[in-house]
Amino acid sequence: MSLQETVVSDQGGAAASTDTLAIYLESLGLVERLHRLLLDVIKDEFERVGVLDINAVQALLLFNIGENEVTAGELRTRGYYQGSNVSYNLKKLVEGGYMHHQRCAADRRAVRVRLTERGREVRGMVDALFSRHAEALGGRAEGERLVTVNQSLRRLERFWTDQIRYIY
Repeated sequence: MSLQETVVSDQGGAAASTDTLAIYLESLGLVERLHRLLLDVIKDEFERVGVLDINAVQALLLFNIGENEVTAGELRTRGYYQGSNVSYNLKKLVEGGYMHHQRCAADRRAVRVRLTERGREVRGMVDALFSRHAEALGGRAEGERLVTVNQSLRRLERFWTDQIRYIY
């Protein structure tokens, strides 16, 4: 029995919610698979160009930070990093020469990070990859479809945020 079938049968099989549940579970699976596929696409690009000392998660982190200077805690709150092992990846990026780090003057416990020139080069590679993808996706019609997808994903994000904040 699939996860979807288990959840439906555990809920008593309410007919009206079965269709919504199936669609919701499909959405959950798609979101999860898309994130993993994005990381695979980045990994494949880096292997193709011979950049092997950085992983896809780290490259995406560099892309998301861009020209900003942030603390490790801000990486998650700003949505730059979704994983649980941010300190490991930051350490590896600093050791690899992709990021500068410096203790905050006001709070010595906090560390501020920003990209080095090498980190900006990696960011540029990811940016070029994404630009090629956007161009390959084609014209206005595909762009309009992506706008609709993004609106739906933002609504789902707000819903989940509300579930965390306002558990009833």
